[in-house]
Amino acid sequence: MRHRVKTKSFHRRKEQREALFINLAKALILNGRITTTLPKAKALRSFVEKLVTLAKEDSIHAKRLLSQRLKDQKVARKLYSEIAPLFKERNGGYTRIYKLEKRRIGDGGEQAIIEFVEYPEQG
Repeated sequence: MRHRVKTKSFHRRKEQREALFINLAKALILNGRITTTLPKAKALRSFVEKLVTLAKEDSIHAKRLLSQRLKDQKVARKLYSEIAPLFKERNGGYTRIYKLEKRRIGDGGEQAIIEFVEYPEQG
């Protein structure tokens, strides 16, 4: 039974699950859009939105927490200097998820695209 179980385990230990979300978050922050499975995209949404909310706060403590949680100072710097200012006026809802019709070839897993609502175009 799943009574009072808050998160999905993805059949991984806690450390592996945290590493998975950190790597997915890094890819999303650097690229603005990634393709992954639907359950991972839904779980990643809450992880990334908490990071963006933290990055909107302009303090040394918030910047250090971001570097600690993402385990990469370059990615954290991009988050609080380029992405967070785009969402200053927005109170949540920083990402969107599109379900893809095409399923993954190996196991038929549902695919989805997760992206930031506002992301600067790379040119």
